[in-house]
Amino acid sequence: MSLYDDAVLVLKGYEDQEELRRTYLDHLEAYPDGMWKACEDGHITASALVIDPSRERVLLTLHKKMRMWLQMGGHCEPQDISLQAAALREATEESGVAGLTLLPGGPVCLDRHPIPPPCHCHFDVQYAALAPAGAVEAISDESLDLRWFGYDEVATVADESVVRLLKATRARL
Repeated sequence: MSLYDDAVLVLKGYEDQEELRRTYLDHLEAYPDGMWKACEDGHITASALVIDPSRERVLLTLHKKMRMWLQMGGHCEPQDISLQAAALREATEESGVAGLTLLPGGPVCLDRHPIPPPCHCHFDVQYAALAPAGAVEAISDESLDLRWFGYDEVATVADESVVRLLKATRARL
């Protein structure tokens, strides 16, 4: 199965955010290359909110280009066999944490957001990942900083999209 086909199946099976989910599916139908960064009319991305083993904190990255505290995530790559695999790869690369496991049940949230040119927007499929006991984070070259935040701190440092993702993740937990 191709990554495109996986994305369509994942989105068809996602039961929340009906209008936004339909927008994602319409985009993929209109743009067969809509999985890839080269699609300047927007493309699917995959991300994951990393949760500490005690389930009391989340790991956020201060994104180098956006200069915002965000969950780990990014573009799909040709080697990704699924959206889950892309989200897990991105979370591992950007957090430096080995042994992350995605929460069962598929995506926890969708978030469509504008990005700087030449592209117009990201259609982000958002997962949540649990860090293993003894997890040690390491800043990647895509980040200015990496820090654990208590659930109650997230709204003071991150935007509404991260707050929504945290809320959906906590409901899933």
